[in-house]
Amino acid sequence: MEPKIIVILGPTATGKSGLAVKLAKKLARHKWGGFNGAEIVSADSRQVYRGLNIGTGKITKKEMQGVPHYLLDVANPKKRFTVVDFQKLAAGKIAQILSRGHLPIICGGTGFYIKSVTDNVAMPNVPPNEKLRSRLRKETAETLLNILMKLDPSRAKTIDRKNPRRIIRAIEIATTLGHVPSLKKSAPLYEVLQIGLDLPPEELKKKIAARLRARLKLGMIAEAKDLHVKGLSWKRMEELGLEYRYLALYLQSKITKPEMEAKLKTEIWHYAKRQMTWFKRDNRIKWFSPNEVKKIEKEIGKFLLAD
Repeated sequence: MEPKIIVILGPTATGKSGLAVKLAKKLARHKWGGFNGAEIVSADSRQVYRGLNIGTGKITKKEMQGVPHYLLDVANPKKRFTVVDFQKLAAGKIAQILSRGHLPIICGGTGFYIKSVTDNVAMPNVPPNEKLRSRLRKETAETLLNILMKLDPSRAKTIDRKNPRRIIRAIEIATTLGHVPSLKKSAPLYEVLQIGLDLPPEELKKKIAARLRARLKLGMIAEAKDLHVKGLSWKRMEELGLEYRYLALYLQSKITKPEMEAKLKTEIWHYAKRQMTWFKRDNRIKWFSPNEVKKIEKEIGKFLLAD
């Protein structure tokens, strides 16, 4: 039998982190399935970076309530952190957690990171080509998509068209290998229960808007300014996407504050929809409302107690 792990996933602003902590605390008290407690491995492609705290909604020490969390603040924001980096670090942390008799809880909204662990995906071994990247970064997303279309039409049809960084990586792989290979699953390393959190669209939109207002009050603009003062270029900040892209544009006086806020509300909502599109492809995910904690606990209890 493969060791068991739990995944808490879903679009942004659905309360994944809070639920993961609640479940970890409950497991420590009840010791379901022989586990003495639980520890959390974050699966968020921007929370891995040091200093990107308020803008990414990174969980605070107080909010952790003493539950150990991993893969937060493990990378320099000036450098790229890849899904291969995540896969290696996550595997190491999961092994350590299991060795302590604790249950690993993967928690986050980066679908590709989660899939790399749950499905033991073999990633294409193509090293970064800085010369090519430097040239491609000057192009628009539309131009990049056209380049990829010529190299690998099938990948161009499925890629996130609003993510230049991902398109550049696909071009890099296609340039080296002739095409972007389909992801290959290896033998599973774990028995996995995936819990998805979902909210009605209008409710999620309101939560996104409220959270954005809260983050601005907490000092999100000052955080971005400080990151730049400490050496993070505007260009790199824009590459990091969402909040940091529009904060960088605002701090360079390329857009006004009301434009930044309006654009962020729209873009975060579009991002949440893209997350759901990704997750809905996986029919193994069991979906719940964030308020259905008792039902979620029952599902987890059933999973952990099953032989």
